[in-house]
Amino acid sequence: VAAAASGLDTLVIEKQPMIGGSTAMSGGVLWLPNNPLMQADDVPDSLEDALAYFESVVGDVGPASSRERRLAYIVEGSNMVRFLQGLGLRFERCEGYSDYYAQVAGIRGGSARGRSIEPAVTDGRKLGPWLAKLMPGMTAALGIVVMTREASTLQLIKRRPKAMRTALRVGMRTAMGRIRRQTRLANGAALIAQALEAALAAGATVWTDTGLVDLIVEDGRVAGVVASRDGQTVRIRARRGVLLSSGGFARNAEMRRRYSKQPNEGSWTIANPGDTGEAIEAAQRVGAAVDFMDEALWIPASIQPGGRPSLHTGERSKPGSIIVDRAGRRYFNEAVSYMEAGRQMYAHNTAGESIPSWLVMDSRHRGRYLFAFRANTPEEWITSGYMKKADTVEELARACGIDPAGLAATVERFNGFAKQGTDPDFHRGEGAHERYQGDYGNQPNASLAPVEKAPFYAVELYPGDVGTSGGLLCDEFARVLDTNHDPIPGLYAAGNCSASVMGRTYLGAGASIGNSCVFSYIGMKHAAHVVSGDPVAR
Repeated sequence: VAAAASGLDTLVIEKQPMIGGSTAMSGGVLWLPNNPLMQADDVPDSLEDALAYFESVVGDVGPASSRERRLAYIVEGSNMVRFLQGLGLRFERCEGYSDYYAQVAGIRGGSARGRSIEPAVTDGRKLGPWLAKLMPGMTAALGIVVMTREASTLQLIKRRPKAMRTALRVGMRTAMGRIRRQTRLANGAALIAQALEAALAAGATVWTDTGLVDLIVEDGRVAGVVASRDGQTVRIRARRGVLLSSGGFARNAEMRRRYSKQPNEGSWTIANPGDTGEAIEAAQRVGAAVDFMDEALWIPASIQPGGRPSLHTGERSKPGSIIVDRAGRRYFNEAVSYMEAGRQMYAHNTAGESIPSWLVMDSRHRGRYLFAFRANTPEEWITSGYMKKADTVEELARACGIDPAGLAATVERFNGFAKQGTDPDFHRGEGAHERYQGDYGNQPNASLAPVEKAPFYAVELYPGDVGTSGGLLCDEFARVLDTNHDPIPGLYAAGNCSASVMGRTYLGAGASIGNSCVFSYIGMKHAAHVVSGDPVAR
């Protein structure tokens, strides 16, 4: 969008037959400090607070998250929103969707009210024939038009009046779209639909079924790409620059064996099928440096009957549950952000004791909260062995292959503290996001209650992901750097094929899409200024 709106002759190539990739399949949220929607609603924030939050959570992890890149992300993120709003894109603020480390002990600059925004509901019919090319998103998968910020509340539908009111609002929104014969889109599909509409209106050309094969280098500069289109190899010249804004390598088993934390060959990911790493490898062939290649956007996942991963965020944050290793021991705060949870699973797995881990729940948890978006427990879950069920903790442990004495001791200790609403071992429920994902009516701690009412249930958890998060090393202008950390002329990168400015962490909802959008915007602004002879990027 930024390239076309700047007057550049813009061609977008997409390997898949559908447009949008993992972003279209996602919640479509963007984490953007001090953004215009926050300012309009008088939500306190500042550049200083955002930088303090980066420093507290990310720390010093090298050039991918340099001070210059952090400044660029924060400042240009707000400018990007204004730019997109000027082109007609509409966003809504995610009130209460707190930063993932807000109010965690020792963390400075977090926002409990949240810095995330998401696209407003849009009518897909505006895309005309391009609608058929849009990757189906959450609306199509769930059959309802639910905003991403509403998902946590909906998990309490069996328990809280607020959730029932939210469900009524979602139902009315869905029904009105059908009555008006609209193709209502929300979440990532709405973001891609609005961006695609704006790009086409600005004069961009979009080719699907066109895969990147290699980069063309002339006189030390990236001057275009070699691509595969309609069974033919084509050479596409880029007079001003090439932007690699793609996924990582979540679906490339060989790359995952080479780079990822192990065990992992990509069978636990829900990234889109095109997430296979060609952009990273093409850039490496022309000398690009990489970083964080062992990281991914981890989310603890169970493997449903049939083999599809089911991601779990709210379930492990609700009262009446714990996560244990093979010895029956808790080893981290179950309610931490999903990426942090995945990293903890790997950190504890030195002897193979925590992959898989087990999410253990009592009958109150199963009766009160949704699990994998299901209100009840399907009989298939029990009969297939996907979800274990037993009348005692020890019996459950034996069914899971967990040490019975270890699990019984853990549950006894946990319950003693949970009855008081405290977790001196791992401080569960103290962070703002942990409370947001918990049950706000459960006092004094929204995330804690004893695991004590039979029958008891458990599912295996693996470090699933929505994509890898390591890749090409870039500077604050989104220019790809070589192994000497010098810019490769003509080559830019953003998205999950680049090493994230968030480092090895996930600062808040929409950190990955924010990283992709903001640095794509910055890179194309830089390319446009270089065209005009202006060396200044912003």
